[in-house]
Amino acid sequence: MGTRRTLLAGLAVAAGLGLSSPGLAQQPASPATATAIFAGGCFWCMEPPFDALPGVISTTSGYTSGHTVDPTYKEVSAGKTGHTEAVKIVYDPAKVSYGKLLQVFWRNHDPLTANAQFCDRGSQYRAGIYYGSEQEKAQAEASKAELEKSGRFKSRITTEIVAQTSFYPAEDYHQDYYLNNPIRYKIYRGGCGRDSRLRELWGAEAGGGQS
Repeated sequence: MGTRRTLLAGLAVAAGLGLSSPGLAQQPASPATATAIFAGGCFWCMEPPFDALPGVISTTSGYTSGHTVDPTYKEVSAGKTGHTEAVKIVYDPAKVSYGKLLQVFWRNHDPLTANAQFCDRGSQYRAGIYYGSEQEKAQAEASKAELEKSGRFKSRITTEIVAQTSFYPAEDYHQDYYLNNPIRYKIYRGGCGRDSRLRELWGAEAGGGQS
């Protein structure tokens, strides 16, 4: 860390003096991390497939795309706040692309059922991609269009693609639920029929319930 800080300090001084360093000053800085927000039903089940991806730094279960501030699980699960259960992913774009995240997302939810995912019913379980830039929007829409043209599905894709709004982290006991409560998690996941439906939809490409 000391060497890195010394280098950064030297570059800052050089910039202040109007100096430049060949090969450094002319290269635009790329963000060290980026975020993505997806909803695919129960947020417990959406953390594992992204946690398993090299380049993903963290996943956070929470609520997004609603009309109230700081909603609780009880309020969201009642379906009265407009939010959907979602997962926020912090990742290193130098190691994993947004396109790869989209690929994993599609194969870990049911894109054909509106306002429900597997055994969970209601708009609070609707599937969605919540883009943070026009570039992400274009990639999301292109990935959806590609699926629609592939002929894989006979039904219409209902997964929404909308701009990001506030994301509220869920209560602590929801975070890393599959790690902290592995038995209950497996019982829920199996009982909800998630994996059987994913295999039905995606075949060998189906996402899984890593634990």
